[in-house]
Order: sequence, then structure tokens, then C-alpha cells
Amino acid sequence: MNGPHDIGGHHGVGPIDPAAHHGHYHPGETWEPRAMAITVAAGFGGHWTIDESRFAREDRPPQEYFTLGYFGIWLAALQRLLAERGLVTEAELAGGPLENGTVPPKACLSADQVAAALARGGPVDRDPGGRQPAFAPGDLVRTRNLQPRGHTRLPGYARDKVGRIAHVQGFHAFADDSAKGDRAAAEWLYTVVFDAETLWGMAEGAGDEVTFDAWEPYLERA
Repeated sequence: MNGPHDIGGHHGVGPIDPAAHHGHYHPGETWEPRAMAITVAAGFGGHWTIDESRFAREDRPPQEYFTLGYFGIWLAALQRLLAERGLVTEAELAGGPLENGTVPPKACLSADQVAAALARGGPVDRDPGGRQPAFAPGDLVRTRNLQPRGHTRLPGYARDKVGRIAHVQGFHAFADDSAKGDRAAAEWLYTVVFDAETLWGMAEGAGDEVTFDAWEPYLERA
């Protein structure tokens, strides 16, 4: 979607300073690892895909997105997903007592299963059946000028741009449809290489390139 999360190439949003933080969490913010843990545990309940959770984080007003902070966004998204799926009620989220009749999780992640579950991740490879990739390494392609209301992994700065197929990565779950709850949707996924000047205009250095993965519905032959 065209939202506040998609800021590649935008000016005025401030620099990124990885050295400002130590580890994964802000010093003293003990609630952040707890937010991470509860989000992961709830995701293993099986009521939404990783792409649905991404869309729940993205789909909010810019002022809210830029002021909540990273883990604040995660918590806001989790609250929305839990309420939409009926796992909690709005009254419970507001601090009320536990209520009966909510939807139970489809699965529970116990403490002794966490390390193995995180190491395994979520498989995204799918069987293509008889479908063959439309493009091969070396082919020139143009990204489509998509302006979706829903989730997409095609960034705004890379739409309607010509690049070159570098690799065919396989037949993978298609994020745009997965974000709508379609767990069967899958498409061929490619690594596409762009000249930096194609995307950004003046490049920092001659020969600079930008590489990212793009599903087949994002591409057409150039």
C-alpha cells in the first residue's frame, strides 16, 4: 500500500543511525522484548499470516505510524488482529475482566518450543505444479506501476522502472494475496537488479546497483 512505511527516497524523515541502539531493544524499555514475545506467540496461534500482520502494522495514519515507535506499532497491530479474529474483546483490551466465548487459538507455542520454532521460521516455498517462470536471468523487465490499497512488497521508488533479472528464486507464497488471508496464493519470485540512477537519479557512485526480490505479477517484459 502507499503508506507511511514506504519512505524510500523521501527527504525530511531523518537519518538512520544503527549505532544509536545496542542490541534489539532500547535501553531501559523492558516492555519492548515483552511486546516482541507476545506478538510472536500470538502469530503462532494460526489465525493470520505474516503478511496479514505486516499489513496491520502498515495500515494506519502517518501521524500515528511516526509517533508510536517500532514496538508500539507492533502492539497496535496485534491488538487489531486479536480483536478482528475474535480472540479478545474490545472490553478486554481496554483492561476489563476476561470474558467467555472468545475464539481459542488454533495452536499454542510453549516455552520449550520457542527456539526451534524461530529457527525453523515459516516455510514460503510452494509447489508450482506445471507453471513455469515467465522470465529468466538476463531478461530485461519493467516493474508495473501498482498503486494498491492493500499490502504489497513492491516499494514505491521501484515502480515503473526497468531492471534485469538476476536470479529465479522459486515459487513462493505471494505476499499481496497472503495479506488478504489467501494462504494458497503463490507466484514465481525473482531477484531484480536496477542501476541506482534508474531509481534515484544521481547515484553516489558510478556502477552502483540496487537489488531486491519481486514477484512475477509485479513485472512485465521491457
